[in-house]
Amino acid sequence: MELTKDLNPDEFGEYYFLKEELKDFCRKEGLKVSGSKGELEERIIHYLSTGDELIKPKTAQSHSQESSEISLDSRLGENFGCSEDKREFFEREIGKGFKFKVKFQKWLKSNPNRTYRDAIEVYHEIQNSGEKTRIDKQFQYNQYIRDFFENNDGRSLDDAIKCWKFKKSLKGHNRYEESDLEILK
Repeated sequence: MELTKDLNPDEFGEYYFLKEELKDFCRKEGLKVSGSKGELEERIIHYLSTGDELIKPKTAQSHSQESSEISLDSRLGENFGCSEDKREFFEREIGKGFKFKVKFQKWLKSNPNRTYRDAIEVYHEIQNSGEKTRIDKQFQYNQYIRDFFENNDGRSLDDAIKCWKFKKSLKGHNRYEESDLEILK
C-alpha cells in the first residue's frame, strides 16, 4: 500500500509503514518530519482527517548532565537521554559491544538518583539474564522476525523478510501466522 493523502485515517491504520515512509510522506506534504514513529503517525492521522497540521512535535527536554563530564559516580539525573557522549562513556567502560537496549534505557530513565557505576552493574545483569526483552508496538518488524524464527527452525532471514514484506502489504495486523509461509511456495 502506498501512503498518499488520499488515504482516510482508518485505512492508514490498517497498514504498516516504516518510519522512513512516514517521514517521506511528511516531507512531501510539508509536514514536520521530527519526532518518534508514534508522533509521526499521530501527525499523519490528524492531517488525513483535517487536511492541516495542528499537532506540534514534542520537543526534547534538556538534559542537565549533557554538558558536564561523566564519571562512574555521576548521577544519571532527571530526563536521562541516550546521547552520543553517554554512548561513548558506556562503550569506554563496558566495551565496543555496548548498545542502548530498551530494557536498559527504561531502567536509566526510571532511576535518576542512581550512578553510572550502578547503571553498568545493571547493564551486565540484564545482558547475563538471557531474558528476552519485550518488543514495543512500534517495532512490529522486529516482533514479526522473532516470531517467524521461533516457529521456523532452519529458515533463513531472507525467508523471514519475504514473508514480512508480504504480510505488511496486507490490511490488518502484522503478527506472524503460519499461513504467511504461502508466499515462499
